[in-house]
Amino acid sequence: MVNDTDISPKLAYSYERFALAKAFFFRKWCELASERKINPPDDLSGACKYGSLFVNLVFGGSICGHYEHQYNVIDGRIVDLSHDALDVGRISAPYLHEPDFFAIPEKQAASAACLLRVEPWAAQFLLELEVIEQAKH
Repeated sequence: MVNDTDISPKLAYSYERFALAKAFFFRKWCELASERKINPPDDLSGACKYGSLFVNLVFGGSICGHYEHQYNVIDGRIVDLSHDALDVGRISAPYLHEPDFFAIPEKQAASAACLLRVEPWAAQFLLELEVIEQAKH
């Protein structure tokens, strides 16, 4: 899943859908903090692994990044749920891409573990978005 190969989208990317996805994802990130009995987050700091997997499942594209941060590229555009997170702002080159990083077995195992959490989130988001979009018509 985590590589330079484009994944087909379940949903066409748009700014409006990105905003809805970000709000949904932040809600899930807060629920995860509660479940882990840690303080609620102020932003999506620390969520890039989960966030890039979520975006990949929902909007397709590729997952890119390096040891400090990962993000998505969809049709040549950088898409990053945590673009405004404090930790991303502290990285000197957040959108550097090191493809070999994703070949590290420990990185692949960590991503697989996150995917177990993220797949149900993506499915739930797609269902909720379907309801929202049907209500508009």
